Amino acid sequence: MSERVLTPRNRGFLFLDSHPTGCAKAVTDMWQACPDPAEEPEGPGPVALIIGSSAGYGLAATLAGLKRAGIRGVMVSFEKAPTERRTATAGWYRTAATAGIARAAGRDLVFLNGDAFSDAVKDEVADLVERRFGGRLDYLIYSVAAPRRTDPDTGATYSSVLKPVGGASRTRTLLFDDRGAPEVREVETAPAEGDDVEQTVAVMGGADWERWIGHLAARDLLADGFATAALSYIGSPLTAAIYRQGTIGAAKADLEATARTLDERLAKTVGGRAVTSVNGAAVTQSSTAIPGIALYTGLLRGVLGDGLVPPVRQLAALWDQLTGAAPLVLDDEGRIRLDRWELSEDVQAAVAGRWDAATSDTIAALADLAWFRAEVRRLYGFSVPGVDYTAPVTTDVPWPEHTP
Repeated sequence: MSERVLTPRNRGFLFLDSHPTGCAKAVTDMWQACPDPAEEPEGPGPVALIIGSSAGYGLAATLAGLKRAGIRGVMVSFEKAPTERRTATAGWYRTAATAGIARAAGRDLVFLNGDAFSDAVKDEVADLVERRFGGRLDYLIYSVAAPRRTDPDTGATYSSVLKPVGGASRTRTLLFDDRGAPEVREVETAPAEGDDVEQTVAVMGGADWERWIGHLAARDLLADGFATAALSYIGSPLTAAIYRQGTIGAAKADLEATARTLDERLAKTVGGRAVTSVNGAAVTQSSTAIPGIALYTGLLRGVLGDGLVPPVRQLAALWDQLTGAAPLVLDDEGRIRLDRWELSEDVQAAVAGRWDAATSDTIAALADLAWFRAEVRRLYGFSVPGVDYTAPVTTDVPWPEHTP
């Protein structure tokens, strides 16, 4: 076992190491923040597959599914183990903590670490559902953000990019210098060119989600009434040029089109359904890489304060709608909307006013910078209340074991 005192080392919003105790405590805090169900789930619980279960909204889906619906099943993520030089990734430690919560709750969750885009992982999941979980899957939550995907049929590898479509985009972004002082800066992002859009859609669109459903259906593993949801985001007009109208937005549009195709297919075959769930803004390892999102999220928190709805509460609402504990409410495009609190006219007007007024000199009064910086650090297990960061910590935490 390797024990050492860990201090945060970062390059911008990317941290080089993760704190095991802090990551575990952050998961426990999320678990406690998830609302309790009106009635405790009874029986063995529905069988769920969550793809992308170790971070962001996928982690929130896992914890909320445990508490609100009593799920069992298979959780898939792709994380790096600890080495002599580096800690494991934060998602590795979060997965270990989530496994502990599942055991304490008496729920049978299996955690697989592997490339969800590969057919080998799809086969492993199908085998587990068949052997361990009665051969029937009730729910699939798809929450994947990745830089690359290799197509199992062709062997071609596609790369996703964050670029506007149709012309360069200038937006404002939030940075912190080496002393931690905030800076509001305008940055320009070059437009998509060549096959950038097609490559990004191939990675982040609906192709892999559809392949998962097809793979499981071919093994006759979809239960009657099977439901699946892919997690998505629309966001504010302030970030639309780089996000919803950019390459990632094209991928999200493809994801939503895939949902409509799958919904028709599942309705005919198993009386099931497929939807996209449009979630609200959050500080995640994926979102901090998008120009302008840091500034926007900090300002949004400045406007809403504690009214900003955390991911685990949003995903609790998603599980309630999927399981029938609450009515399923869809917009005109067939999407579950968990972002209405963010995109209301009064909230967006208030954020836009602060956006226009934001400079390096004024940002501290307009955005909740302390909250934002702490949220970024908490992604890696730092700045978590109740953790003694002066104490040595064991970094060699094992991946949760499971019997075949």
